[in-house]
Amino acid sequence: MASERDYREQALKLFPWICGRCGREFSGARLRELTVHHKDHDHGNNPSDGSNWELLCVYCHDNEHARQLEAAARGAQAGAAAPAPASHKPFAGLEALLKGKR
Repeated sequence: MASERDYREQALKLFPWICGRCGREFSGARLRELTVHHKDHDHGNNPSDGSNWELLCVYCHDNEHARQLEAAARGAQAGAAAPAPASHKPFAGLEALLKGKR
């Protein structure tokens, strides 16, 4: 299994230094803000062609992982009973009020 440093260096050689989500470009000291994201979320899957990687800035990378956590949480809730549909009708008497009939 390749270390994080190894696959990051390899990804930086393979791909342009641009965030795959927001499109920001990175160079110099700011290059450290560009991270390697594993598309299948398996950090052990590091093919030498980079097909499981994409470069994301730290902000987009955090957002991607937050989205995955939220999706997993929704999936866990899928087994729970669905909430009852709303029954309140806030505009039920509006037409009568507008016509002056109370």
